[in-house]
Amino acid sequence: MPAVKPLPLVLSSTSPFRREILQKLDIPFSTAAPEIDENANAQETPQALVKRLAELKAQAVARDYPQHLIIGSDQVAVIDGNIIGKPGTHAKAVAQLQQASGKTVHFFTGLCLFNSASGAIQCDVVPFDVVFRDLTRDEIEHYLNKEKPYNCAGSFKSEGLGIALFERLHGDDPNTLIGLPLIRLVQMLKNEGIEII
Repeated sequence: MPAVKPLPLVLSSTSPFRREILQKLDIPFSTAAPEIDENANAQETPQALVKRLAELKAQAVARDYPQHLIIGSDQVAVIDGNIIGKPGTHAKAVAQLQQASGKTVHFFTGLCLFNSASGAIQCDVVPFDVVFRDLTRDEIEHYLNKEKPYNCAGSFKSEGLGIALFERLHGDDPNTLIGLPLIRLVQMLKNEGIEII
């Protein structure tokens, strides 16, 4: 009997960072732009928010991809119990890094793999902590002027010069910090019959 061909893979994201991470697995995939409301619900924890949004993103493109495995992912950064998003501007990035200075920033990344053919869904939230050094205003300005990470939650790129801002990292998968937990995704894909190696 011939082997069952695995369903094609879709990354439901417009993030160039997530696309780059997924390319590490060396498997073919398409990308699609999910149209969802990303606002938090009242009293929603950061973990519940990213899990819900990852699932919504995966399901948002299912109509166009009805026989696919669809990956959804969402991430938030939390400082002092408050969710911080993408700064968007230099001034907001300065404020975020000043707030993070000398503290631990908690990242929560929601990951969802949705089988649009069967309706099966796998979701998880993967944590990752970043301990920041005590940063001077000059260090913050120098970093931001060099890397301009204004579309990154927390105002840094850990895969670039942002690594110099940290004292230490705590987590199982460094890809999680960039926005796509590959170790967990490989397990989910295996559950769907896709062997990476």
